[in-house]
Amino acid sequence: MSEDSRSGLLVVRCQLGEREAFGELAGLWHGALWRYVRAMVGSPHIADDLSQDVWVAVARGLPRLREPDRFAPWLFTIARRTVAEHRREAYRAPQTSAGEEADVADNGSLSGLLTAMVIEAGLGELPPLEREVLILFHLQDLSLASCAEILGVPPGTVESRLHRARRTLRENLTERGHET
Repeated sequence: MSEDSRSGLLVVRCQLGEREAFGELAGLWHGALWRYVRAMVGSPHIADDLSQDVWVAVARGLPRLREPDRFAPWLFTIARRTVAEHRREAYRAPQTSAGEEADVADNGSLSGLLTAMVIEAGLGELPPLEREVLILFHLQDLSLASCAEILGVPPGTVESRLHRARRTLRENLTERGHET
């Protein structure tokens, strides 16, 4: 059974009032959601808070979701709006701290850890639109059509953003002396 089908069944079960189904749905998607939010905001602590906000919005909106098999694009659309709202609030608020250090996942080897750090740093330097499309397409393994739906743009725009993002990331990493 595909993730979309499994998610769709869980959504229907949630809509029918099965509380356990929401926990299963969150268990299925929380890791991917958190990684997306983390990649967009750069801080694991902020990602924790924003992911929680997304799940609250999901719980509230789930009864109105008309296409249960389209859960993933719907979830990431909510996440995208939550991240955008966080950014708007951050720009309005005065800066009170010098920033938070990023946590890096343990990859089991130093070279894997360094590679993850290099790529993460490269992603952080991309403009938000390019960073977002790379995260959705490559790290979340969403289709072009799903990315287009989440971003609210045609699939051709997703393709051009992907091309530009890959090129910019490659150039940034090459400038830093990393092989691409």
